[in-house]
Amino acid sequence: MEMIKQEFHGENNEILVVTINRPHAMNAMNTQLLQEMLTFFREQAYNTSLRCVVLTGAGNKAFSAGGDLKERNGMSDEVWRKQHQLIEDKVRAIKDFPVPVIAAVEGYAFGGGFELALVTDILIASETAKFALTEAVRGILPGGGGMQNLPRAIGTRRAKELIFSGRQIDAKLAYEWGAVNRVVPQGKALEASLELAEQIVNSAPISVKMAKTCIDRGTDVDFHTGYSLDIAAYNVVVPTEDRLEGVAAFNEKRKPVWKNR
Repeated sequence: MEMIKQEFHGENNEILVVTINRPHAMNAMNTQLLQEMLTFFREQAYNTSLRCVVLTGAGNKAFSAGGDLKERNGMSDEVWRKQHQLIEDKVRAIKDFPVPVIAAVEGYAFGGGFELALVTDILIASETAKFALTEAVRGILPGGGGMQNLPRAIGTRRAKELIFSGRQIDAKLAYEWGAVNRVVPQGKALEASLELAEQIVNSAPISVKMAKTCIDRGTDVDFHTGYSLDIAAYNVVVPTEDRLEGVAAFNEKRKPVWKNR
């Protein structure tokens, strides 16, 4: 059984919904699923027609409960390390993915599931969503980027509280603290994410890619270095056909037709 389902949306298949498909196991991530996800993000990074990815979990019970601890029970150190290399490669593949990735979260996002949602660009959560980094209470550590992405989202003091204790928070508090972009009614996370993806598709593709790069890289350096990156990207966009089209469409009071060049 495929553990990652793919479904294209949009007039030109420019939006791709990726579903973690292990609802019987609360979408926990085992080795096969991790390999499929890594393969997906590596292959789709070359899809020049793709404009946005929406990542979600099958069913409404869980986005993902994290790593599959049943599979890991009794796992040797060597096999554990090999599996974790898949996780590390997956995190980097999503973080560096060329187009925006939106997480649509229903139900539980625990451990690696929360880390997976945090590594995306935008997080839309159902009002029933629950979040926690529970690794420390299992004798391990968040290894999927959570110790970097959570403090960046909610601040170091709040992140330390959640990571040290494994405390669970609901969607409302996650939104108030800055981990979540938007909270929507139960069952509506995917629908809201697709609506946002369609709005993103209305923007010029090169502009969105450049903006993602500048924000991701620029916020980790000093202002002047980050601003230099902004201006370098700006100067890439200026001579593009899409920049000319965007200005022309505004003046002609019509929707722009982007060529991604």
